[in-house]
Amino acid sequence: MKEYGRQSAIVIGAGVVGVTTALALQDKGFAVTLLDRQPPGEGASFGNAGFLATELNDPLSTPENLKNAPRLWLDPHGPVALPPSYWHRSLPWLMRFMKAAKPEQVERSQQGLNALNRAAVGAWRRLIEGTELHSMLRAAGYLLVWESNDLTAAKQHAEQLEHWQIETRLLQGDAVQAHEPGLSSAVHHALLFPDSWQVSDPYELVMGLFQRFCRQGGVFTQASVQRIDPAAGTVVTATGTLEADHLVLCAGAWSHKLLAQTGIHIPLEAERGYHLTLPNAGEALRQPVGSAERRFVMTPMSCGLRIVGFTELGGLNKAPLPQRFDSLHHHTGALLRDTSPLESPHETWMGHRPTLPDSLPVIGRHPAYPRLFAAFGHQHLGLTQAAITAEVVAANLSGESCGIALDPYRMERF
Repeated sequence: MKEYGRQSAIVIGAGVVGVTTALALQDKGFAVTLLDRQPPGEGASFGNAGFLATELNDPLSTPENLKNAPRLWLDPHGPVALPPSYWHRSLPWLMRFMKAAKPEQVERSQQGLNALNRAAVGAWRRLIEGTELHSMLRAAGYLLVWESNDLTAAKQHAEQLEHWQIETRLLQGDAVQAHEPGLSSAVHHALLFPDSWQVSDPYELVMGLFQRFCRQGGVFTQASVQRIDPAAGTVVTATGTLEADHLVLCAGAWSHKLLAQTGIHIPLEAERGYHLTLPNAGEALRQPVGSAERRFVMTPMSCGLRIVGFTELGGLNKAPLPQRFDSLHHHTGALLRDTSPLESPHETWMGHRPTLPDSLPVIGRHPAYPRLFAAFGHQHLGLTQAAITAEVVAANLSGESCGIALDPYRMERF
């Protein structure tokens, strides 16, 4: 329902990107309606690793990753998975993904990711400062660990990060366990990221933001979106038609299907991510820990120890594969000093990351329909980049400068 005298917006998608965008638009004076087919925060936002991965400036498609992909795929506990039944459907996307490993495209992706990542923490702090949610974001630091005694990879990685002015410190042997007593002695060395931040529980954070949105007069409608008409500013749902001055598409892995109705076809793949949460192990670690070799992350949260991993192409409809949870259990047992929490009941989850071949999100206005703006496709960085993406959307819809050039993220780049 449009409100006289105020600009109105419908935000489609109530994950972390959609909810932060709805709040940012409210702060600019918009009357905002938030739409989703399921309750807020229950998509990919629910199960992420819970830390702001601002060091991830490399796209997923690089020459090195393509070289390592067969070995990682053949490893029964490896981080890359492609169910045979999905091969034929994923092949066109995989071809685009391999082309994105060209040096010039890798550099463009790095620049685009860095522009968002370097502004990410500041945007989050602005969003929640002075609210009851401020304590949910803390400077925890991050450890990237190796079990091999070869320091070459860690030193090379530190040099690459120095290019982006990201501080790291190399810890070896006993210094690793002194910094993180919860880790097994199997860890030989680690890079410490002292300036990394985490949230205490991503779902609780999204719910807190959503409740703030509602208290400030925002409207939430739980309904499946069937059709959008960006020329008229209307959204047709299973329960009726809504109209606004602006439509903002933040529907994650489902966004490309709605955008296709407008003539823009995005090569988006639903990358399936898995997690285990050990409710009795929330104090097993002091800060998030990632394994460079096993390629998974463990994060202590208020809900327990969250263990996240896998890059699996399987679409939106296939059921979770139980062996993925077994692999996360296996990797965690290899790195934790105290493995007893693994024998206790634990929670499992699988969600869909919206991933594009060049690892950059879509952020920008539709070239033919200026009333439609899109913000989706953040792959592994949805939580990290949500608040800065929200600021960019709100600034653009308000006719203000956002300080970030949107050309790398334009929807028509494909």
